[in-house]
Amino acid sequence: MSRLAIVKVRTEQDVNTYVLSDSESKEAVVVDPGAPAEKVLAQLDGLSVRWIVATHGHPGHLAGKDELKEATGATTVVTMADAKMFLRSADVYPLDGEELDFGQFKMRVIQTPGHTPGSACFLVGNHLFTGDTLLAGGIGRELPGSDLRQQMISIGKLIRLPPATAIYPGHGPVTSLENEIRTSPVFRRA
Repeated sequence: MSRLAIVKVRTEQDVNTYVLSDSESKEAVVVDPGAPAEKVLAQLDGLSVRWIVATHGHPGHLAGKDELKEATGATTVVTMADAKMFLRSADVYPLDGEELDFGQFKMRVIQTPGHTPGSACFLVGNHLFTGDTLLAGGIGRELPGSDLRQQMISIGKLIRLPPATAIYPGHGPVTSLENEIRTSPVFRRA
């Protein structure tokens, strides 16, 4: 039976890069390739990367994208809104609800604009990769192009997920939706 393995790789800019893999097929996904490519490549022993996905287009979350693509041949994924805003190229520009297959798993795209116009979360089973849409105890800071009202609407979409959903943010520690709903001031506004 396939098992989902998740490895977190920290960058010098304190961005969390995640390597997800199917234990049976050895197919993998890299989420937010901000880590230097060599740090991510060191985690890929025996894995075949199918997708390189970005939760949003900020440079710290994509610094290793092109080098990883060159080394692995993986398909890159960035939303169209962020590709336009940050002049990022990708092989696939996903829509809300689309699924990306790897091994026995499906990764569902949940578009969550607000932190950036094209922010997206990626759901695999009960594991949600949120980038800067939702962090432990808060949200990503407002930067040019951010829309706090839109981000709160996006957070409202996430509340509908099961409370046991694990949250893998773009910065800081892993948390759960249940913990965030109970303790984070963000959910008092959503």
